[in-house]
Amino acid sequence: MSGGRVAGGSRAAQVDWAALWRTGDLGRFCFISLGILLHATNETMIATILPAMVGELSGVQLVGWSLAIYELGSIVAGAAAGRLVSFVALRTNMAVAALLYAAGAAVCAGAPAMGWFLAGRLLEGLGGGALVALAFVSVERLFDRAIWPQLFAIMSAVWGVAAFGGPLLGALVSEALSWRWAFGIFAAAGLAMASVTLLILRGPRATVPSGSPASLPPFPLFVLAVLAASILLIAAAGVDVALLRSTLLLLAGLAGLAVFFFLDARRPEARLFPSRLFDWSTPVGSGMTMVAAFSVATCAFALYGPLLLTSLHGIPILTTGYLIAAESIAWSVLSILVANAPPRRERMIIVGGAVMIAAGCAGFAVAIPAGSIPLVLVCAVFQGGGFGIAWPFVTRIVIGSAPERERTIASSAVPTMQRIGYAAGSAATGIVANAAGFSEGLSPESAGAVATVLFLAPVPLAVLGVAAAIRASRVESDSRE
Repeated sequence: MSGGRVAGGSRAAQVDWAALWRTGDLGRFCFISLGILLHATNETMIATILPAMVGELSGVQLVGWSLAIYELGSIVAGAAAGRLVSFVALRTNMAVAALLYAAGAAVCAGAPAMGWFLAGRLLEGLGGGALVALAFVSVERLFDRAIWPQLFAIMSAVWGVAAFGGPLLGALVSEALSWRWAFGIFAAAGLAMASVTLLILRGPRATVPSGSPASLPPFPLFVLAVLAASILLIAAAGVDVALLRSTLLLLAGLAGLAVFFFLDARRPEARLFPSRLFDWSTPVGSGMTMVAAFSVATCAFALYGPLLLTSLHGIPILTTGYLIAAESIAWSVLSILVANAPPRRERMIIVGGAVMIAAGCAGFAVAIPAGSIPLVLVCAVFQGGGFGIAWPFVTRIVIGSAPERERTIASSAVPTMQRIGYAAGSAATGIVANAAGFSEGLSPESAGAVATVLFLAPVPLAVLGVAAAIRASRVESDSRE
């Protein structure tokens, strides 16, 4: 399958959309992007259905796990997806992931108590995380490398639309019908995707495993178990935060992640992440460092921005919702605008995007305490837009620079590393917020004490992300010369 043409080394690779349509590749690309839409919409929808759900289910003290357990499933399944296609065909993986997602949504829809609901969220996370990782794997396996930045840009736009539409969908369905119907809709969508997978994904690269089963090493179940335990510890640190307990849990989880990456590196024949994962002498290592650093550094605004703006300045929650949405919209729009940039501008785009992210991240330390809606909006656009213009090209660098035998693994590693960063960043942000004053209760005084510290704390990580971006683009540029 192919759908691109390169018009010279100094010009951008242009997507021939008419050719993609004629060959059916456009339909296949839209279909695999549907997995991202289902996962991201479900992930963000939970914010607006929680009030109705809490009123009906027992076990309210476990509500904080509704997102944590979903992320756990997403991360573990995302890490496994790159290896699974060596054992089982891409099409089969996609169908099973969609069925898992549908089953989880159905369990959530019919849950009689919080325990059942969390079990459903875990299944949803496993299916949704696999669908996202497999979408990236599909681009690597089914489309020409020349048009990857454009396709990754569209996938970023899909994610932005989902992040914006999820809370709205949850609110509308909960208001018109019931929060259970919201999950019922996703269960039906998952079943439909599983069925259509068998019709859409055809050809040997979609229906034949990427490795020979007889020569493949055992599936790394123990390594995945270590990853799952580490994420659980990090998630536990961010739920019902208490400074000492949460700090110990976070440190234990981070140590577990270090053990996971160490064990994974020692199994070159069965690795879940590409080799030399954080080695800055390679585009893969510096690119993945950038992904990890910015994923951790940018959690604070979505988690605490609305709460702080409302507590400190009385800004309506609807207004803060639009500010959060502006970040997603900027991500989507700018991602599309730069997708056709010529290769000679790639380095400038990556570094420029990284600087925008860091500037937005640091700017919130001034904008949130000041309560300036225009300034907060500028910071949100910088942070989201920076991701939008840098991410497609960094993703291409990571996947394209990986050794041929690790390219499929690298394609699923990018979104997985992003989710690991979000999990660690959310827990760390909660600890910082409580240490800065939220542990004493929510009030204008405590919010004022938290606001500046909370947004200054991740700035060093943002600076690290900029340095990694400079290194990744420089190493990649040198490798082409």
